[in-house]
Amino acid sequence: MEFIKTPGWLDWYAGPSRPVFKLPAGAVDAHCHVFGPGAEFPYAPERKYTPCDASKAQLFALRDQLGFDKNVIVQATCHGADNRALVDALLHSNGRARGVATVKRSVRDTELQAMHDAGVRGVRFNFVKRLVDFTPKDELLEIAGRIKAWGWHVVIYFEAVDLPELWDFFTALPTIVVVDHMGRPDVSLPVDGPQFALFQKFMREHANVWSKVSCPERLSLTGPKAVNGEQAAYRDVVPFARAIVAEFPDRVLWGTDWPHPNLKDHMPDDGLLVDFIPHIAPTAVLQHKLLVDNPNRLYWS
Repeated sequence: MEFIKTPGWLDWYAGPSRPVFKLPAGAVDAHCHVFGPGAEFPYAPERKYTPCDASKAQLFALRDQLGFDKNVIVQATCHGADNRALVDALLHSNGRARGVATVKRSVRDTELQAMHDAGVRGVRFNFVKRLVDFTPKDELLEIAGRIKAWGWHVVIYFEAVDLPELWDFFTALPTIVVVDHMGRPDVSLPVDGPQFALFQKFMREHANVWSKVSCPERLSLTGPKAVNGEQAAYRDVVPFARAIVAEFPDRVLWGTDWPHPNLKDHMPDDGLLVDFIPHIAPTAVLQHKLLVDNPNRLYWS
């Protein structure tokens, strides 16, 4: 089947630079995706966008180029609840990848077991309205209760303005809860302002809540961008990510977000994204927790 990319879609950056920052041994890219290829793994009919293809072989080549040891592959919304591309990537990773799937209430226990055997360790609930249609919260709670039996966790993707209305649902989840991209804070607001303080309170009061301090290229408003050798990209995001890493060093993860779906403004050089890490985790101890200890504990223990 042939798919036509969404108009204006930015393809991922070919030939990324080698990072100046040397990743610690055993580092994990804890948030990335595979797209298709559509001819082999068709995109979902209900998708909100049609991406470029981004195969498992291309992801694993990037892993090696950047110096990561392993990947956590998150089911892309363009594939809906059809996890075949994700599972195929896991099965071809030689144990060097784990996955976060999207499932529906109708999923059978045998399917969950097969995904677990392939390396799936979580499910993702997406609350970003422009990306997915609404799923009733009672259905999501039912799914969370079922996947707990496999020791899986829930990944949640939402925007900061929606945290107040989602608070009661999030705090009722019975598993570890991993927040994508710090809950997408508005970085034009003060880092010590009420919006980000609410997210910090969320983590502070709920020890089961983790956060990915990833995707500065999505959050940044003033840059500079991770292109053309820029060694200090996305400076407006640094105070937010650094605050989370400093206060919750044992509950943070980092990932490239390759191949960067739905970016409208620019496509970052993934090598320069890796060079963002020491700005938010300034010591070797924090870097090791962020990149090695935490993801291995959550996904491989």
